[in-house]
Amino acid sequence: QVQLVESGGGLVQAGGSLRLSCAASGRTSSTNAMGWFRQAPGKEREFVAAIIWSAGSTYYADSLKGRFTISRDNSKMTVYLEMSSLIPEDTAVYYCAASRRLWAITSRDDYNYWGQGTQVTVSS
Repeated sequence: QVQLVESGGGLVQAGGSLRLSCAASGRTSSTNAMGWFRQAPGKEREFVAAIIWSAGSTYYADSLKGRFTISRDNSKMTVYLEMSSLIPEDTAVYYCAASRRLWAITSRDDYNYWGQGTQVTVSS
């Protein structure tokens, strides 16, 4: 099993920035990629960004490119999501997820483990 713990969520004003962290533990050697998803009230959970542990290759939802940046620290088994120029529409619960896959990692079904989520609220 792999355990994922997100942190860094909170309340921020529009135009502000926030950094989320996701610490992975357990059988992390079984995973190859990490991703961030978000779910706003009444909406489906959507892909935000993903990164490959080994190569550092990154993938983003087209609508978020340029504002969100995913990175990882392999020594800490931690993945980060830097969010800037936040808008109220970014308000959601943000989830970290781990995948055994090395490609096609932009869908919920590609992930095997999930964190509990962290709330991000952007006020106007």
